[in-house]
Amino acid sequence: MEVNEAVTASPHGALRRYASRYHGYRQRDMQPAEHLGLPSPYLTVIFTLDEPLTIARHADPRQRPGTYSSMVGGLHSSPAVVVHQGAQSGIQVELSPLAARALAGLPAGELAALDVPAQDILGTRASQISDQLRGAVDWPARFAVLDRLLGEALDADRVAPNEVVRAWELMLRSGGRMPVREVARQVGWSERHLGTRFGQEIGLRPKTAARVVRFHRARRVLEGNARAGLPDIGGVAAEGGYYDQAHLIRDWQQFTGLAPSDWIAREFRNFQDGGARDSTS
Repeated sequence: MEVNEAVTASPHGALRRYASRYHGYRQRDMQPAEHLGLPSPYLTVIFTLDEPLTIARHADPRQRPGTYSSMVGGLHSSPAVVVHQGAQSGIQVELSPLAARALAGLPAGELAALDVPAQDILGTRASQISDQLRGAVDWPARFAVLDRLLGEALDADRVAPNEVVRAWELMLRSGGRMPVREVARQVGWSERHLGTRFGQEIGLRPKTAARVVRFHRARRVLEGNARAGLPDIGGVAAEGGYYDQAHLIRDWQQFTGLAPSDWIAREFRNFQDGGARDSTS
């Protein structure tokens, strides 16, 4: 019997400061598929429920393909490739890179373009979370497990420098449109110093991070348009702050390996299949 569930929820409690959304997914008896794990302004945090996650190609091609029962991945600027043989299930957490220090006492820069088992970051708590997620009876109960256990893991005393936090907030709030020189001016650092410290804490240099933020927002808009049958690439470019459509296409080709129209053709079948989303994006 075919199963195709996709559920989104907002985190609560202490985790809400660092996490944007939960994406729960469960698919059974589907066609085998290959998905792109695309750059985004979030750490990739996935806890599987049944079968493990299989990454056929990491964002850093030097990392060997692997399978994970749970994983944490750093920010990246090139696509990963995830495959399944007709079944996949789990929860992905949209987690800010600023959470890396609060959860594990390390800067997100140490995870840049890498995917690692969640226990490498969360220790034994990763297994505890996985066990309780698999024992939960429904999606709200699973999300509550994450609220509680990830929230308890946060240490509010382990934080990134205030200037980096402020720079990241400015970048997100502007949708990646604020020039790096203006970000540096507002936080009181030189562009050079901001570039070094920001890269260490976030995992991408400021200009690349701004492009990823802008791309991520444009991608969400284009997904919505594609679902509605109106994939207006030119309109997305204007709304997303690109100079023109050619500018968006150049970024899209770097971050996905495809032109926007080709990406729509590749991924749109997933939208038609009930809204199933990439499991690592």
